[in-house]
Amino acid sequence: MSIKDLLLNGTSFLLLMKAYAIDIADIKIKDEEVIAVQFLQHPEISKESICIEGKNKDGIINFFGTLHYNLLNKLAVFEMQGFERTAVQELT
Repeated sequence: MSIKDLLLNGTSFLLLMKAYAIDIADIKIKDEEVIAVQFLQHPEISKESICIEGKNKDGIINFFGTLHYNLLNKLAVFEMQGFERTAVQELT
């Protein structure tokens, strides 16, 4: 199960994405493959600093925070510490 799937199992993450009008298909977890390997090596309760990129009609939003996870129970929670927006005009 991917990190994104684990996060989407919880309502808090879905509400956060909805608050910024981000479609689930437009969510990307930066370095997800590297983090997933670390998860497999340490499946007990742990945490990792991550960046989640989301796109909406206004541009890109990068959410920075801590991912708390427990692979044994298939749980993940994102604790947001901040974000930055990049407007569509800045991308062109």
